[in-house]
Amino acid sequence: MTKLTWFRLGGRARYLFRPRDEKQLSKLLLCTRREGVPVKVLGAGANVLVSDDGFDGVVVRLDAPAFKRVLQDGDRCRVGAGVDLMPFAREQSYEGRTGLECMAGIPATVGGATRMNAGGAHGEFSDVVKTVRVVSRDGTTEDRPSDVLEFGYRRSKLDGLIVTSVELELPDGDPQRTRNRFDEIMAGKVESQPIAENSAGCIFKNPPGHAAGALIDRAGLKGTSVGDASVSERHANFIVAGKSATASDVIALIDVVRERVSKEFDIDLEVEVDIWRPTTQGSLVLWRS
Repeated sequence: MTKLTWFRLGGRARYLFRPRDEKQLSKLLLCTRREGVPVKVLGAGANVLVSDDGFDGVVVRLDAPAFKRVLQDGDRCRVGAGVDLMPFAREQSYEGRTGLECMAGIPATVGGATRMNAGGAHGEFSDVVKTVRVVSRDGTTEDRPSDVLEFGYRRSKLDGLIVTSVELELPDGDPQRTRNRFDEIMAGKVESQPIAENSAGCIFKNPPGHAAGALIDRAGLKGTSVGDASVSERHANFIVAGKSATASDVIALIDVVRERVSKEFDIDLEVEVDIWRPTTQGSLVLWRS
């Protein structure tokens, strides 16, 4: 998994499955459910930390052409879950469509951004979501309107489902204005975040009324390290992995940060990054197709 995540860390996955379409994905999910094999979906790999012991299950990547289609119809746009969010948001913003300028600097696929409701101080992905097409563990496919998905801060009612495409509403605006806004937000991210280093984006969710990075900074934790993993000097809510870092280093450092912030401010930080741990389940009987 070192080649598939932004941290460049993690052991091996038991299976890697890249379905060519929804039908093949549905077939896989039926099979894994029957055999009791766990499934994880990997998008851009930017919000994931895989254990050094790997993941004893199926990792699904939706990178086939069927999951990378973009169908524009006026201010509505159907976007495949495998589409790279930031280039897509840049293209839409540069063409004068509004709503995705706030996605500048957020590494994710459209599917991942939907599931975790990606965003920040400038807005959230759910602001433009109208419907989400999903496949469930029993292999059924359906479109779900956004108002039943209970989008909130870094959450949605999409756990246990695999997003295959999303319908967005992107009204027309002033191309110069939307372009400038996208570039402005992007420049701010480049200036304040360790984008060029191996990390997973923000490690912790912001607790109510506070910024996690500010709490970590006030606790004097910038530069704190375990092994070759360290709290970023540029933004305290980022942990960066050096060349010899392990996933265990990062997990241990997360614990150090949480304990210090809890002791200093009586605030429990909730981890935002998705930590994949090994699991022992059944074997998968693959099929020919």
